[in-house]
Amino acid sequence: MKSSSSENPQNNSVADKVEEIELSDEDILDAMQHIPGYLDISTEDFRIIYHLAHRHALGRLFSNFSVRNLMRSGIEPLLPDMYLDQAAKSLVRSGFKSLPVVDEKGCVIGMLTENDFLRQLKVGTFLELLLGMLDDAFKFKHHCHETQVREAMTSPVVTVKIDAGFWEVIRAFRQHEGRSTPVVDNEGRLLGLLLRKDFLAAFNLGKPR
Repeated sequence: MKSSSSENPQNNSVADKVEEIELSDEDILDAMQHIPGYLDISTEDFRIIYHLAHRHALGRLFSNFSVRNLMRSGIEPLLPDMYLDQAAKSLVRSGFKSLPVVDEKGCVIGMLTENDFLRQLKVGTFLELLLGMLDDAFKFKHHCHETQVREAMTSPVVTVKIDAGFWEVIRAFRQHEGRSTPVVDNEGRLLGLLLRKDFLAAFNLGKPR
């Protein structure tokens, strides 16, 4: 049996990286018993068809994967010289749990997350922060007024290119526990934000949203 000549080489590389479950003869014979009619095929032929079908299915699954289609655009980034009180307002307005920090050229230099706020304010949870503010609200407010984003942000930051493939995105999310990753061009300028939940939803559905 020959594979289709229209098969995408990039899709092949994806299929090569996904480990297939090896079928035993018992698995194959059990499956064949559930197929109505007579099958003039050996277990080895069945196994070959399975592997070919697996490769083609993965190629089809990821052929339309696109960071460009998945990312959130129109992101208003933070600036390194902003103070944390301003940054907190920007985060709330954005609806995200983190925002990229860019320099004067629009290049991503860091990421400010809710956890960065907690770490900078020397608390472990938002409940601790709430209790601390009840005890001494002035201290926390004063600290946010005096601390710039550059002092609290996570840097260096993990980014993905606009033309990144499926496995590049997987590697990026494995490198950090954040909920999003900035999408950049070849010069590192911010283009958008790729949310982990959007990526997982697209993967589970088998196609970009």
